[in-house]
Amino acid sequence: MAQTPSEPDRSALRICADPSGLPFSNDKDEGFENRIAALFAKKLSVPLHYTWYPNSVGFLRNTLRARRCDLVVGIVTGADLVLNTNPYYRSSYVIVTRRADDLSVNTIGDPKLAELRIGVTAGTPPADLVASAGLMTHARPYQLFVDTRADNPGKQMIDDLAAKQIDAALLWGPIAGYFARQHGDALKIVPLVKEPKAVRMAFYISMGVRPGETEWKNTVNQLIRDNQDAITGILKEYGVPLLDERDNPLQ
Repeated sequence: MAQTPSEPDRSALRICADPSGLPFSNDKDEGFENRIAALFAKKLSVPLHYTWYPNSVGFLRNTLRARRCDLVVGIVTGADLVLNTNPYYRSSYVIVTRRADDLSVNTIGDPKLAELRIGVTAGTPPADLVASAGLMTHARPYQLFVDTRADNPGKQMIDDLAAKQIDAALLWGPIAGYFARQHGDALKIVPLVKEPKAVRMAFYISMGVRPGETEWKNTVNQLIRDNQDAITGILKEYGVPLLDERDNPLQ
C-alpha cells in the first residue's frame, strides 16, 4: 500500500544513530540500540539502513528532521523535535564507587562524599546537586557534548575511577553500567533515586519519529509491545540499570 506523504517509506528500516556512541550504538553494530534495531528489522522483514551522525548538537536536525532516516532508537520521553513512542525502559543517573572502598552512598548529599574526588558530567542533574552541596572543590568535570569519534567522557570517567584518579563517578546509568562491566566486579553502581524530587534523576526512554507520523509511531509501539521481553533482555546484557515505575531496581 502506498504511503501518505507524511509517513516514511516502509521498504527499509532507516535508523538515525551515532557511529561511535557505545553503549548505545556504533557503526560496527556493537551497541544495544543496534541490537534492538536489528530485531525490529527482522520482525518487519526489511533491510536495516543507518544514517550516522555524532550524537551532539544538531543530531536530530541533521538526521530525523532532514528525512535522512525515520527512527531514533533511544531518546528521553518528552524530548523536543520528535514524536515519542511509548517508553521501553526507565533508568537513572547513578553513583559508581569501588567495591574495595566499601562506601555505602546513595545520595550526593552524603557527608562521606565531602572530601572525595568526584567525577561528574557537566550540565547534567547530578552536577547541579554537586554544586548545591558545595562539592565542586573536589569535583572533576567531564564534558557532556563531544564528538564521540574522538572522545568518550563516560568511559574515561569510569576508567579514572578504576585507576583511583577519582573516588566516585556520577553519570547516566546505561553508560555507567556498560563501562563498569569492563572492570569485572570491581565497581559498584547505585541508582540516584533518593535525591530531592525537585531534581529529576530517573527518566523514561522511548523512540522518536517525526511529528505527524502517527501511523509509523503506532507501528513502532506495536514492535515495542510485542518484543518487550527481548528488548529488556538486551538491556540487561549491556548492564543497563533498569527501574520500575516506582524507581525500584528491576532484577
